[in-house]
Amino acid sequence: MLEAARPAPESERAPSSVSPGPRSARKRKRGLFRRTGVIPPAIGIAAVLVALVYLASYLTTSNGSGAASMFGAIDGLGHTGSVAALEQERATIIEMDSAAKTLTIDAKPAMANPTSLQQQSTQSEETGGTGITAAAPPADPTAAESDAKSMLASYGWNDTTQWACLYNLWDRESGWNVYAENPYSGAYGIPQSLPASKMAMFGSDYLTNPVTQIKWGLYYIHGTYGTPCGAWQNEVDYGYY
Repeated sequence: MLEAARPAPESERAPSSVSPGPRSARKRKRGLFRRTGVIPPAIGIAAVLVALVYLASYLTTSNGSGAASMFGAIDGLGHTGSVAALEQERATIIEMDSAAKTLTIDAKPAMANPTSLQQQSTQSEETGGTGITAAAPPADPTAAESDAKSMLASYGWNDTTQWACLYNLWDRESGWNVYAENPYSGAYGIPQSLPASKMAMFGSDYLTNPVTQIKWGLYYIHGTYGTPCGAWQNEVDYGYY
C-alpha cells in the first residue's frame, strides 16, 4: 500500500511569488533609518541650502565677492544717477506745489488798508524816507485796465492777441486792485510782486499807484515769459507766474 503524500520540507519549497505587504515595506524603511539615522540627510540638505544662498549672493553683486558685496551694492543704490534724478524731480514738484499755494489767490484776494499803507509809506526826512503825505487814492480797476492796455505797445505786443492774456492773468492774481495782498506770501499789488519793494524801481509810490505797479508787472513778464500769453500759460499750467 502506498504511503500518504507528505508535504515537502521548507528548504525544498518553491519561493513564493506574492510580494511583501505594506507592513513589510514599513519594516524595511524603519530599518534604513535605524541604520543611517537622520543626521546625514539633514547635513546634506543644509549643505545644499548654503550653496544656493552663496550662489544667489554671487550672482546679484557687481564684482562677485559674496554677500558683503551685495549689501554694499544695495547701500550704494541711493547714490546712483537715476535715484538722484527722481529725488530732484520730487523736490521740483514740491516747490511748484508750494508756489502754487502761496502765489495764487484762489478766491477773492485780501485787500490792504489804504490808510495803513499810507502810514507805512510816510517817513520823515530825517530818516531819508519818501516824505509822502498825500492820501492814498481809492482803487480803480477799470482805470488800471485801461492804462495797462495802452502800455502793451511799448513792448511791441499786439493788444489784439496779448490783451486778453494779460487781463485774465491779473484778474486772477489780484482782481486788478492796486491794494491786493496775498495773505500767505505777502505778494502785493496788481501784478502781485513778491516782495512788493521790487516795484520801487519804477517809483516810490508803488504801494498806491497802479501805473507804477503795471510798469513793473509788464517789465517782469517781458523778462521772464516774453509775452503776457506766455505768462498766462504758466499760470494755467502751474497756478502761478
